[in-house]
Amino acid sequence: MVTVIALTNQKGGVGKTTTSSALAAGLSSLYNKKVLAIDLDPQGSLGFSLGLDIEETSTIYDVLQGNTPIQNAIKTTDYCDVIASNILLSSAELEFTAHGRELLLKKALVPVIQNYDYVIVDTPPALNILTVNAYAVADHLIIPMAPEILSLLGLTQLKETIDSVKVSLNPNLNVLGLLLTRYNGRTMLAREVKEMAENIAGQLGSCVFSTQIRTSVAIAEAPAHGLSIFDHAPRVNPTLDYKAFIREVLKKVGQYKKAQEEK
Repeated sequence: MVTVIALTNQKGGVGKTTTSSALAAGLSSLYNKKVLAIDLDPQGSLGFSLGLDIEETSTIYDVLQGNTPIQNAIKTTDYCDVIASNILLSSAELEFTAHGRELLLKKALVPVIQNYDYVIVDTPPALNILTVNAYAVADHLIIPMAPEILSLLGLTQLKETIDSVKVSLNPNLNVLGLLLTRYNGRTMLAREVKEMAENIAGQLGSCVFSTQIRTSVAIAEAPAHGLSIFDHAPRVNPTLDYKAFIREVLKKVGQYKKAQEEK
């Protein structure tokens, strides 16, 4: 049974796309899962990070517009299947105005979703119609955040959006956890933000992942080589952290499914 995970945070620069790429590539290459990665960010970085030539392919914009069947937009990379994005998607808020626009992605995925074990959706750094489309189809949300006070400020609005989607579109939406990225546990600020994040996670009915992602220049270099971090720099700290994070994701997803079945 497929599991859909959306990575979300309205603040940019928190490692959302890096985490999306690592999660998609890791589930596929480390755990032999069949993965579809969908880029809903108009910057188009996820496809590029997974080795896709985003200039020579149909995109999720074409799919949501109804101009391209989703099967034609899915491209296979060395790591997983990918649906790319580009800057045209930035007009979605103005162009997608018809009734049911919040469910465009969910409806588009129907012909292919059962072909996969996991669908990973990278969302834009905003709370807009694209984000709502991701929330409407997702089983779980993961919220990457940097250990900075400013990363905490938007989480209240994020909670309101999640609550609204649960009421109107997707009552089973679950916040799997908050993930601290660019983490340096030696600083007082990082420890303080972690504590505050745990309080906010509690309000979301969730938790902070036990794994924190440390920083390294190798993580920024990997997309330029068209490689996942697991191939580009398998022994650096963040790669080891992402491996631990993926193990934690699989465990949490399994526990959640078991709890749902027992209800």
